[in-house]
Amino acid sequence: MVTFACDSCSGPSGGLACVLRRGATSAHRVDKLAPVLSGKTERARRTLLKQHFYHMAMLLLEYGLYWYGSAERLRQLVRYQDKHHLDDVLAAGEKVIILYPHFTAFEAAVYALNQDIPLISVYAHQKNKALDAQILKGRERYRNVFLVGRTEGLRAIIKKIKATTAPFLYLPDQDFGRRESIFVHFFGIPTATIAGLSRIAALTHAKIVPAIPTREADGRVTLRFYPAWSDFPSDDMVADTQRMNDFIEARIRECPAQYYWLHKRFKTRPEGTASFYR
Repeated sequence: MVTFACDSCSGPSGGLACVLRRGATSAHRVDKLAPVLSGKTERARRTLLKQHFYHMAMLLLEYGLYWYGSAERLRQLVRYQDKHHLDDVLAAGEKVIILYPHFTAFEAAVYALNQDIPLISVYAHQKNKALDAQILKGRERYRNVFLVGRTEGLRAIIKKIKATTAPFLYLPDQDFGRRESIFVHFFGIPTATIAGLSRIAALTHAKIVPAIPTREADGRVTLRFYPAWSDFPSDDMVADTQRMNDFIEARIRECPAQYYWLHKRFKTRPEGTASFYR
């Protein structure tokens, strides 16, 4: 986890004072990736960097609210847009996978959403047992979530989806290494991407309903739902995975500062390709 310290500025235009831990590495990482965003100028990349650190700081500083704040306060923080796309599919009795990429307001939005609907989610245990216990307690605070350990594998996820009407909250936009991935394009770059969305949808006959959280100028978070995908999955797993990346890329281009760029998304490279990170 990266820890930030805020200065006296109240918004992204003011930026953040410093990064207390792993700061230089994190700043370099985000700045290194910024050129993939529409060929921005150096000044624009630096502005993006400041904005991104602001949104990351909000994510980290709000964990106290997610874990200990009142449920009503969380509800007031998050508003839904086009939630009928999810409600209609659930009302029809369909299984649902919520495609939920890593945007910086993802925790705020999901803690509010889980008050309204049950969710299935994958959980990776932390090495620090005290931190692990705290995160689990937070995840389960509404007693409305079915957690599947990451080490339990795909079979456990499929079993849970089939056994309940709860949507599966799926965050597949991370680098899980060469063994579990295929290379498809992301911002024009061959990127190691897991093909789980296509496989899980095929095995459960679930509909894909994307959802994107965005922090607005007033500080509140809008969780926007998108229409269920038609003709998915296809018989081409590579094409399906590319479709997923294309959708995520399009949403990032709409609000690039709010994507979780601190993750090493381009860490695994095709053989013979130089690393993005020093």
